[in-house]
Amino acid sequence: MFVVTCKDKPDHLQTRLDNRAAHLEYWRARIDMLVIGGPIQTEDRQSMVGSMLVVDVADRAQLDALLADDPYVKAGLFESVAILPYRKVLP
Repeated sequence: MFVVTCKDKPDHLQTRLDNRAAHLEYWRARIDMLVIGGPIQTEDRQSMVGSMLVVDVADRAQLDALLADDPYVKAGLFESVAILPYRKVLP
């Protein structure tokens, strides 16, 4: 299992909005691998500025392949992507 945090490039909200439906459909089709996912918001919760996913896959190679096909990644939305191994303890 891995936690993935992605920071959008500055001034790329329209890129996010243009690709949001495809991104959501992409992950809905892989819902069995997705533990949790959603947008990171601004402090006032008025805009989206990144993404966070917890993905349950066998290894980093499988995760990298999944991320490479994500419509947000293909559109060049992210300024940075951080990936760390994750182990769910609670609940």
